Amino acid sequence: MQFTPSDPDFEKKVNDSFSRQAFMEFIGARLVEVRPGYCEIHVGYKKELCQQHEFFHAGVVGTIADNSAGYAAYSLMPADSSILTVEYKLNLVAPGDGALLVGRAQVIKPGHTLTICKSEVFAVKDGVEKLCATSLVTLMEMKGKADMPAEDAFQKKGKKDRKAR
Repeated sequence: MQFTPSDPDFEKKVNDSFSRQAFMEFIGARLVEVRPGYCEIHVGYKKELCQQHEFFHAGVVGTIADNSAGYAAYSLMPADSSILTVEYKLNLVAPGDGALLVGRAQVIKPGHTLTICKSEVFAVKDGVEKLCATSLVTLMEMKGKADMPAEDAFQKKGKKDRKAR
């Protein structure tokens, strides 16, 4: 499907938002590709991200499914909007056994408030991708809400108000 983003500067908006996610930095996630209605995120193997069998932990797999869907949806939203996940269903179909996790998500149905996305997470081992999870994600657009902590948004608004005087 072809989508037209509401914000012509959607790539910068998504990259800026992703860079503010401390958890993504903590797990070593990288935003690899974003285009209207699509997002791809990679996470390299670290034993700290694994469960007792040395597979990627389901929590990490779910995080990548959720975040890739979130940024696929966010890529279509206006500059003055933010986004939150409302619900997601994750099906783990194989162990996250590999040197890399790859999350790919695409918008299925953009809406005025809710957007539905499909995401898939693959484990890459010896150069071969294997599907390890699939997810259906519902996301909510928060119109007129800055995509940053409330304190930062308040400070930014104050600067705008001072410039207007």
